[in-house]
Amino acid sequence: MKRPCELLRRSDTPHSRDTNGWWTRHLRRAVALAGVTVLIAWSAVARPGADDKSWLDQPLTNWNQGRAVPAAAPAASEPRDQVRSRCGMPPGGTGAQRTLEELGWIAYEHLDRELTQGDIEIVAGMTGADEMCRPAHFQIFVFVGGRFAGTLSPQAMTSGQDASAGAVRIVPDDSITSEFARFREGDAPCCPTSRMTVRYRIDRSGQQALVVPVDVRTTRGQ
Repeated sequence: MKRPCELLRRSDTPHSRDTNGWWTRHLRRAVALAGVTVLIAWSAVARPGADDKSWLDQPLTNWNQGRAVPAAAPAASEPRDQVRSRCGMPPGGTGAQRTLEELGWIAYEHLDRELTQGDIEIVAGMTGADEMCRPAHFQIFVFVGGRFAGTLSPQAMTSGQDASAGAVRIVPDDSITSEFARFREGDAPCCPTSRMTVRYRIDRSGQQALVVPVDVRTTRGQ
């Protein structure tokens, strides 16, 4: 009878060693491919940054087409009154703020600043807030003579994400400027790589004043 050690040596033939090597090589290859797949999937869900095309990277077109009233707020996951209570936000008091409230927005002063000059009033509206009460899904609305004249962005924004609005100013000659954060991959929500400024003019030539974007340029960072 052959001893167990002899059986082990007989099974350790060149063919069996090659087979084991083949499986090892293919296992390593499968693991490597799986790693690449995970990286691709992670990149697909990474926070959007300035490497993605934004309206700020495109030729400016006027998205304000003379709507009589702002668009209604989309449905939110957290009730409006609950957001107000959690973040200590009183109901809006001005006519423009009340208009937004009637349309389902939570009206507030952008960056805690009252933005009025002459008959121009700029008011922000959001549908929710994060755990630090930073606006989520917000928009900035311009009213002239108590009537809606347009928004400062063609789409809703979220604090700490690319193309979210920063400082807004009303400047002489019926002009407005607004900064927008530009985030790149790896930027912290507080610290965008750069900022771009859009300049708008208020066109009063028609029956209703209209906010018209005029130019955009990088003003901070690269």
